[in-house]
Amino acid sequence: MSYVSCFLRAATRCHLPPPWRSPRPFSSVTGPTAKKSVPYQKTLKEEGSGSREPSQPLPPSAEVVVVGGGSLGCQTTYHLAKQGVTSVVLLERDRLTSGTTWHTAGLLWQLRPSDVEVELLAHTRDVVSRELPAETGLHTGWVENGGLFIASNKQRLDEYKRLMSLGKVYGVESYVLTPAQTKDLYPLMNIDDLYGTLYVPKDGTMDPAGTCSTLARAATARGATVIIENCPVTGIQVRADDFGVKRVYAVETAHGTIQTPCVVNCAGVWARALGQLAGVHVPLVAMHHAYVVTERIEGIQNMPNVRDHDASVYLRLQGDALSVGGYESNPIFWEEVSEKFAFGLFDLDWDVFTQHIEGAINRVPVLEKTGIKSTVCGPESFTADHKPLMGEAPEVRGFFLGCGFNSAGMMLGGGCGRELAHWIIHGRPEKDMYGYDIRRFHHSLTDNNRWIRERSHESYAKNYSVVFPHDEPLAGRNVRKDPLHEELLRQGCVFQERHGWERPGWFSPGGAAPVLDYDYYGAYGRERHRDYTYNQLLGSEYTFDFPPHHDIIKSECLTCRNALALFDMSYFGKFYLVGPEATKAANWLFTADVSKAPGSTVYTCMLNKRGGVESDLTVSRISPGEPASPLAPAFEGDGYYLAIGGAVAQHNWSHITTVLQDMKLQCKLLDCSEELGMMSIQGPLSRVVLQEVLDTDLSNEAFPFSTHKLTTVAGCTVRAMRLSFVGEMGWELHVPRTDCVKVYQAVMQAGARHGITNAGYRAIDSLSIEKGYRHWHADLRPDDTPLEAGLAFTCKLKSSIPFLGREAVEAQKAKGIFRRLVCFTTEEKVPMFGLEAVWRDGEVVGHIRRADFGFAIDKTIAYGYIRDPAGGPVSLDFVKSGSYQLERMGVTYPARAHTKSPFDPDNKRVKGFY
Repeated sequence: MSYVSCFLRAATRCHLPPPWRSPRPFSSVTGPTAKKSVPYQKTLKEEGSGSREPSQPLPPSAEVVVVGGGSLGCQTTYHLAKQGVTSVVLLERDRLTSGTTWHTAGLLWQLRPSDVEVELLAHTRDVVSRELPAETGLHTGWVENGGLFIASNKQRLDEYKRLMSLGKVYGVESYVLTPAQTKDLYPLMNIDDLYGTLYVPKDGTMDPAGTCSTLARAATARGATVIIENCPVTGIQVRADDFGVKRVYAVETAHGTIQTPCVVNCAGVWARALGQLAGVHVPLVAMHHAYVVTERIEGIQNMPNVRDHDASVYLRLQGDALSVGGYESNPIFWEEVSEKFAFGLFDLDWDVFTQHIEGAINRVPVLEKTGIKSTVCGPESFTADHKPLMGEAPEVRGFFLGCGFNSAGMMLGGGCGRELAHWIIHGRPEKDMYGYDIRRFHHSLTDNNRWIRERSHESYAKNYSVVFPHDEPLAGRNVRKDPLHEELLRQGCVFQERHGWERPGWFSPGGAAPVLDYDYYGAYGRERHRDYTYNQLLGSEYTFDFPPHHDIIKSECLTCRNALALFDMSYFGKFYLVGPEATKAANWLFTADVSKAPGSTVYTCMLNKRGGVESDLTVSRISPGEPASPLAPAFEGDGYYLAIGGAVAQHNWSHITTVLQDMKLQCKLLDCSEELGMMSIQGPLSRVVLQEVLDTDLSNEAFPFSTHKLTTVAGCTVRAMRLSFVGEMGWELHVPRTDCVKVYQAVMQAGARHGITNAGYRAIDSLSIEKGYRHWHADLRPDDTPLEAGLAFTCKLKSSIPFLGREAVEAQKAKGIFRRLVCFTTEEKVPMFGLEAVWRDGEVVGHIRRADFGFAIDKTIAYGYIRDPAGGPVSLDFVKSGSYQLERMGVTYPARAHTKSPFDPDNKRVKGFY
């Protein structure tokens, strides 16, 4: 049978609403007699296709083999072919869409609280509504009926207003409606409990089968693609090269082997099993995810799709009926994923689904008298942060992920398929995909089943929760603790979770607020924690206003500015780059000249080939230790000590490792992140206090800024570095784990009479933005260059030393920069958190990436990239000549643009001049 006929069979199957339940009214499933389904694993249908022979002969080799014929597999295959890959094979174990794609709701909402996601969604919409129909002459099933977001309270509407402001930057049409206007638009809606709504007229829905079959037609029409159905993968051959690097070699199937250097895992809920075949950890779980389809509803035709987040329910228009679904707090895990499951469904557990019925009836009361035509309860894959898993796996070169889409694979598929194709071809995506990159997770987490299960559950249960700026997870906590954890907990530390680490957020005067074991929000028969102090502190911060602990953070910041503060930064990544060719590697990896004498410390960036910033970090030249220790390893050749933000340590490790492997350099990268703690003592009195405890001269002459040396504190050897990330004179102390508490107590005892305080990362965020220091993945991303970000000083362009990305930076410098990172302040003390639109002379020119309040200058500070609407270069004169406003939740505030830091612009304080 040809693949075309298989596509048509799949499409026909998916277009018909399956009559798996007889009609019943909504009201019949909301009471105590609601029917409960058969236990977890039982499926109503699990049939697969009749033919077991592959639909096409297997080629002996291919440039890329994509595994999984769902939305992501088809989109990736299509974009690979479109971007010129001459040999692509898509393997589907059954038929296209037979896994999870065929039963997806197919909704597409254009606005999300992420600029990158707005761009990804825009591309999907363009592919299904314009590109594919023009290319193939076929209809993908795109229906543009609009989207309506429901707000039952002010906080929810504020969230929607943030989306509206961001949408203006990208030309996404949206309107905030009153309850009365909402009723005019959607007459069947109950508006009694409405606060307002957000209406996006050009949202819509896609048909999964129609879209995927059209993608397949378009890909194969280019002549470079073979799509093979009924061809399950049984193995992945991985071989080590001459340098011991594991690489993909071939894909084994039930019908033969295809030699290939690249496999793309688009296997959905089966992605974890496919990863295991190659020794790759894929951190996702499978869950039951359901919706029901109603009988015909008079007057519902042409109504927009509805998302009532507060009721945790969506209503999708399906002809003259509605599909009703949502996210519950007690989803059912699919514990043992069946390899034979195809075009299958589970029985619906009405006890789990009932809350969605109740929310739907409240919003559209006519549903109470409307029958249910069918139920659709199928498997979906979910991840620890409700974001997909993409990119090259750190364990095996050539093994790429395109899975874990949390039931959003259709709406994100076009944008992610294009980025994944670019990633495979060029080694990196075009956009900043760090939020989806598998390397965002530390390697110790991706095979931690407890962490994956807890975090995936919480992310599922909170999918429709308001996205607040200072939210923290309750699940998967206390996985990685630094040596000062218990000491700081006793002093009221309120921890944040990053990369598995518990890092200090801020310090509560109310005493200890420990993070307790996850209670699954009371689901699965578990008892919810009572009087949970940590959760109560988090809950009080759920606001888009200044949080209630604003004054506590203010005190931490001003104490640092006026006296001194100690910051526990032990979660930082701490690596050693050592070996005979370490300097050759360092010269190529780092934009700044780091090959100076031992004792020097340099702030630098690492770039990709396009000149985008993959990291900013400090690099210190070191001498070998005799004897070796965590502070000074033994090595031959040259050595460098790298200190990197802990939340991005895995990304940095993978980037450096990939470069070293590609260049085949004789050097090693050693990870001492767990063996070393790190304390930063900052403020005008830091020298006075540290001189009492450090066994070395701390004067400007003896210990200048940007240098380091080994010394002792309380009899313990430490590496002291004179650096600052808050804009004050200060030192970092890098300390062996076993000595951290002793060193900490010595510093705090000496600083007590000088007013020392503990401070956390909320204070660091405020202090650093006030000084104009950059945060990677906020102010700096892989699609931002050093020139655009104001970091040209980190690039050794005056030297002849080549470095990764140099050609791109030089080309940009010659051509001019067409967007620039600009600092803004507002006179009005209004809280901002990022995503605010930037207006210049009445035109939108960009949006804010990061914002905070600066307590020393007593102003709101915001950083964002701006462009010239006329398309010209963004010079400093262009920045200075404009009149600016920042739009927050639909309201604009006059703003001043700065070309230098608004605090200590001459950089005197870090050098000790007060």
